[in-house]
This record gives sequence, C-alpha cells and structure tokens, in this order.
Amino acid sequence: MNKKLPAFTLTELMMVLVIIGILILLALPNLQGIIGQAHSLEAQKQLKYIQNLEKAYYQQHFQYTDNFQALHFEPPVLKSAGGDGVYIYEIINASKEGFTARATASEDFDEDGQMNVWEIGKTGSYRETVPD
Repeated sequence: MNKKLPAFTLTELMMVLVIIGILILLALPNLQGIIGQAHSLEAQKQLKYIQNLEKAYYQQHFQYTDNFQALHFEPPVLKSAGGDGVYIYEIINASKEGFTARATASEDFDEDGQMNVWEIGKTGSYRETVPD
C-alpha cells in the first residue's frame, strides 16, 4: 500500500503554468492585428451589402438614398448595446450621381487613439480612410 505513484509535483506544475503564461503574453500583440483585420472584414462585408442595396434602389428610383429604412438595411447592434457589431454605419452623401457609405469603428482595436474608418461608393471599391 505504500507504493509511490509517478506524478508531477506542485512546483513542476506551477513552472509549466508560468511558461504557458509567458508564451501567451508574447503572442498577444501579434493577435491584436489579426483581430483588427477580422473586424475590418465585417465593415467591408456590410459596406458591400449597402452598395448592393443602393444599386437596387437606384434601379427603381433613379437616384441613391441616404436612408437606411428606404434600403431596408438594419445595421448590426453594437457590442455596447448587447450585440456583436463593432462599426457604426452611415451614408454620408447620396444623389443621382452617386453615394458614399462609411463604417466607423466604435472601439479602438489596437489602442492607438484612432478609430478605423472604411468607405465605399457606387463603384464598389473600398477605401480605408483612417487605418487602425
């Protein structure tokens, strides 16, 4: 009954946890960029959707609109309001000639003091006007 079982000591387990913690701290700054890129993809996807809705609206009314209700577009609910969206969407100008839709980040992804801003127009090309 006094047989010793092979096992790790508490000190060995603590050392492993410390090493894992250090590795996580080293990897975390690299992950911030990946997280920012994923959020940028959300903005691009929604802006492309707005552009498609604007094209359909133009085919019916021969002008673009700055009204989300007229487009039947409902922006994603922001994280601060209990949703999962991280961008605020708006149409900053709309006329017969074209439109410009903008997505402004609601949080600073890399904590540099700048909010990421993306824009799209009737041509469908994205512009990152304020990189983050």
